[in-house]
Amino acid sequence: MRHAALILTALALSAGVSGTARAQPVEAVPSVDLARYAGTWYEQAHLPLFFQRNCVANTTANYTLRDDGRIDVVNQCDDARGKRTEARGIARKVDGSTSKLQVRFAPAFLSFLPAVWGDYWVIGLDPEYQWAIVGTPDRKYLWFLTREQVIAQDALDALVAKANAMGYDTSRLIHTAQR
Repeated sequence: MRHAALILTALALSAGVSGTARAQPVEAVPSVDLARYAGTWYEQAHLPLFFQRNCVANTTANYTLRDDGRIDVVNQCDDARGKRTEARGIARKVDGSTSKLQVRFAPAFLSFLPAVWGDYWVIGLDPEYQWAIVGTPDRKYLWFLTREQVIAQDALDALVAKANAMGYDTSRLIHTAQR
């Protein structure tokens, strides 16, 4: 009986921690040096997304700074047949923030519609820009990006723990094969 009480107490405390993390608003990192952030990133894992449903391996994101302050985005991945697919978009700063961006993949003539823009917040960033955690303030979207194509499992586990501590449901992560 005492063991049952201890287990119930532990479960209640862990639920409280999880609930507290989820109750706190998502915080973006204070700032991102977009010139250092530019370049190729390899996706290690993400939460399930409709628009990535056919991606099974080798997912990358490439960011290029534009003269107008926006960022060109090229996302690529391999589907189940090994065919490389690509989505091109553009990112813009939100209220001048370099860590809170919005991205659209819809055609430019639709850019006046708020619904075509999705949040892209850098919520974790290595000081050397070797890894980044990207999420949305509603916690529906989450990506783990690295500069290296393949990373050690313990390194990914550490990133996942960071996102979990921020209230993201990491139990549904889809791990991205990189080969």
